[in-house]
Amino acid sequence: MTKSIYDLVSPDVATVVAESQTAVIPFGSVEQHGPHLPCGTDTMAAEVVGRTLADRLGALYVPFGPYGVTPIHAGHPGTINLRRSTFEALLTDICEELIDMGVTRFVFVNWHEGNIASMDGVATEIQDRHPGVYVVTSHACYAAQRIYAASGGELTHGGGIEVLAVMAHDPALVQLDRAGEATRPDHAIALDEMRRSHETHGYITEVTEIDADGWYGNPTWATLDMAADFAATVADDVAKRVVEIFELRP
Repeated sequence: MTKSIYDLVSPDVATVVAESQTAVIPFGSVEQHGPHLPCGTDTMAAEVVGRTLADRLGALYVPFGPYGVTPIHAGHPGTINLRRSTFEALLTDICEELIDMGVTRFVFVNWHEGNIASMDGVATEIQDRHPGVYVVTSHACYAAQRIYAASGGELTHGGGIEVLAVMAHDPALVQLDRAGEATRPDHAIALDEMRRSHETHGYITEVTEIDADGWYGNPTWATLDMAADFAATVADDVAKRVVEIFELRP
């Protein structure tokens, strides 16, 4: 059972922190995901992985809240964009409070690229201010991209892997009958690869630069059978690497 700070009474929070000194915090966004996926898709994905990861690590699960930094979707109905300063201030305050409780290890589980710069900034500042406190960040969306690539899964906005994540959260929220035909425009794929490159990359300031509909991919790739194992499959993969990284620390 997930040890969520939402669900536990205060003495039990103290017990979990004393036993693990670890907190898992998920991050996503609220933004349009086409006509077939809910606006909370990214946060739902981060939370289903984050809950299972917290179980695997015996950690305290601490929801950040649904919102993220998503200016490229700003102005589209259903999108709520946080300024980076707002996101960073909230995350800093949460981490400082948890450190006061005894947390020394944080695992940030992210499913939204717009959050990355802010998460990195807060992580390094927290470690700098608190010697002996360490942060590990997992971009679970990229882990899922690698895991499901061999079976044809693609990490596109509103595409198959994101459908799979929402199915794992609540299948009733997926409306594939409203998606229309699957699309894989070459230009959209090239722009996604460009902005995600670890070597040389460019920037997107409006999601319709990628596709005029604001989403693309093949949502019908996902199945309920695959979704049943999604959280465990991704969380187990992430947990292995998280443990390896923490073992590098004293």
